[in-house]
Amino acid sequence: MENKKKASLEVVFFHRKPRTVGNYSVEFIFEDVRKRLNGKINSRVVVSAYESAGLFKRLYNCYQAWRNQGQVNHITGDVNYLGLLLKRNATIQTILDCVHLNSSRGIKYSVLKLFWLSIPERRAKFITAISESTKQEILRHHKCDPNKIVVIPVAISSKFKKAEKPFNKECPRILQVGTAPNKNIPKLIEALQGLPCVLNIVGKQNDAYEALLKKYNIQYIYEWGLTDEQIMERYEQADILSLVSTYEGFGMPILEAQAVGRAVITSTLYSMPEVAGEAAVMVDPFVASEIRKGLEKVINDDSFRTDMIARGFENIKRFDPEVIAEKYLNLYQNVILSHSIS
Repeated sequence: MENKKKASLEVVFFHRKPRTVGNYSVEFIFEDVRKRLNGKINSRVVVSAYESAGLFKRLYNCYQAWRNQGQVNHITGDVNYLGLLLKRNATIQTILDCVHLNSSRGIKYSVLKLFWLSIPERRAKFITAISESTKQEILRHHKCDPNKIVVIPVAISSKFKKAEKPFNKECPRILQVGTAPNKNIPKLIEALQGLPCVLNIVGKQNDAYEALLKKYNIQYIYEWGLTDEQIMERYEQADILSLVSTYEGFGMPILEAQAVGRAVITSTLYSMPEVAGEAAVMVDPFVASEIRKGLEKVINDDSFRTDMIARGFENIKRFDPEVIAEKYLNLYQNVILSHSIS
């Protein structure tokens, strides 16, 4: 797949083969980058032949990447090992997070670190991290030149737009996007006990979560397999976005809610304060009473909530798609410049 307009700068985007379930699609992020750089770069997309599972499938993916190298090679995340056979001075690695390293120990940790961080770093001219938090995590796990890691955040999609809605103080609708363990849903459910509300969970069904919801007599809506349009509708229907995760590499729902004009409660950990700016309630995600206190502040304090939503509209300007696309263009040009100097 190539841009219609030709440009002298060729960039090959290497994408994982998407799993049938479980991935937030970073492919859409770089599809938007390519569209905005149309005429400035000549882009090609190479999707790995196999899902990232098993030695031989991964080796074939590396071989496929080697055969499709370009002037600049951009590995867009989750398949870091593809850089094994690519030209070092022409390769950029995007690292989305270090969640698997954080949760691994012993031999498993050593193997993951070698193939998902150490070798990819040595085989790349630059690394991009989607947050300063992720950059610091990379440096904690692997010693390298900090200047080699460039922070380029995720852009907020222009599809998410301001949608006016009266706030429902009597029974607010709280949106929770994602059901992975790091989303901290059991603690959120505990915090909601006795609070009149509707919890709208978007994510894979989990019997344990449903059992807790019924135990605490919380009104809820559980949805899975929604289209992009339906997800946007859920933001518009919501009064509050909750993302009290114990870990996030970025935290895209924060920006999506701010763009729509919704109140946000999130965690004090990792990238979430960085992404939310001063436009969210920050809470300790391990303490249910803190989550509860934050929610009650949003529900009961009208002026606080209104001011926070206004600050959200200002905050998302930092993640403008045009600005993010230009950051990538500058990086691609720096790779070419380093070629000419060397």
